[in-house]
Amino acid sequence: MAASKVPLYSALAANLAIAVTKFIAASITGSSAMISEGIHSVVDTANEVLLLYGIHRSNRPADARRPFGYGKELYFWAFIVSILIFGIGGGISFYEGITHLQHPTIIEDPKWNYIVLGFAFLFDGVSYITAQREFTRQRAGTPFWTAVRQSKDPSTFVVLFEDAADLLGLTVAFLGVFLGHYFQNPYFDAVASILIGVILTAISGLLLRESRSLLMGEIADETLLQEVMQLAQANPAVAQVDKPLSMHMGPEEIIVVIPLTFEEDILSREITQAIKDIRQNIQSRIPTIKQLYIEPKIED
Repeated sequence: MAASKVPLYSALAANLAIAVTKFIAASITGSSAMISEGIHSVVDTANEVLLLYGIHRSNRPADARRPFGYGKELYFWAFIVSILIFGIGGGISFYEGITHLQHPTIIEDPKWNYIVLGFAFLFDGVSYITAQREFTRQRAGTPFWTAVRQSKDPSTFVVLFEDAADLLGLTVAFLGVFLGHYFQNPYFDAVASILIGVILTAISGLLLRESRSLLMGEIADETLLQEVMQLAQANPAVAQVDKPLSMHMGPEEIIVVIPLTFEEDILSREITQAIKDIRQNIQSRIPTIKQLYIEPKIED
């Protein structure tokens, strides 16, 4: 499926509104966990902007400088987003937690924290459901973790895992604020901030692995390659089709190279026409194959 913007816009609107309210609550209450959550939402907002930028850049047509297109721009920005989650989100959450362990401050009135966390959980929950529905539509019954590994659209699974981290972080932040106020112990709040950093780091590691794999190049789905072979073999001039080579340049941009052997008694002009027919047939049936190359061989 093509890169979807619906979960991105939903997450962007939610994170932008939540970031503002979290910082307001943090300035009133002095909560370390709320500061970490505010930073987390700012990073998430920037991530959505970067992914939207990546989608925009990846949609540019191929040109003389990039004859295979710009599809991998999306994968590059997804990789950057994964680094930001770790480097900024997780790192600053760790820093805030350690700072408040060294200089603890008791939360006097957690009312604003609870209000903001409640609204944040609502908005992030809606964003999570939106991303989950889109990802469920894309995976079409494929087991969840298999679908994550096989997905070629990071714009959906990155937002999905971001929102999941948001909901976990909000739960931890609530427990930190509640327990810290209930026991009048500021260390609960500081530990909550560190745990939020742990959550973000874990999510970042997962996303980095998947984004790196996409950036380096992943092959097309096996079912698609089998269909390519069948379509090529259907041409009467073809004697044998070897397994194609392939690479995803983007969610809906695939390069395919087909090594095939023609019948021994075929004329060169017939080979030229056969190649043209095979290419036209395959690309009309599978439009995601943007670049199709045929390596012809003559049967011995």
